Amino acid sequence: MNHPNIDLDQVRAACQALPQSFDSVLMATVGAAGEPEASYAAYVRHDGDYYIYVSELSAHTRNLLDNGKVCLLFVEDETKAAHLFARQRVTYHCAAAEIDRDTASFEYLMSLFEEKFGAFIRQLRKMQDFHLFRIRPQRGSFVQGFAKAFAIEGDDLAQIRHVNDVGHQTRKPAEAPA
Repeated sequence: MNHPNIDLDQVRAACQALPQSFDSVLMATVGAAGEPEASYAAYVRHDGDYYIYVSELSAHTRNLLDNGKVCLLFVEDETKAAHLFARQRVTYHCAAAEIDRDTASFEYLMSLFEEKFGAFIRQLRKMQDFHLFRIRPQRGSFVQGFAKAFAIEGDDLAQIRHVNDVGHQTRKPAEAPA
């Protein structure tokens, strides 16, 4: 149930705006031994999916090729946050799939990378150890501040639901021993 004082249209707009304020995204992947791997990559957004072009020299590339699991994090800059402990952030749990080089999709998406990041992409594009991945969000969360956490769900992630209508709970002080 959503709190009556929460404007979900405003929340949705803020949730969609935060990732658009970045050219790169923080990523978490999982290696073959189950070890977490944190990293980042420049991205392009197209038709609701995120695309990254990354080198085999990075552990996250091998992880994506092996299991296709990735979590994306867009987090508000510390210097712009109203409070350090309540930075706005969007997290997406995603599935990644490689886009083959010999496809029209690859050509089109790389043109979007060049449009966004400039001629440097032409050099990267020649490097055969780089892989293009489509990262498709499956579910997510948005934290807008203290006690303002929202689940992002449904087809096209169009549903936003307030996670905790009660807010943060504090522990009652323990009774002093007799």
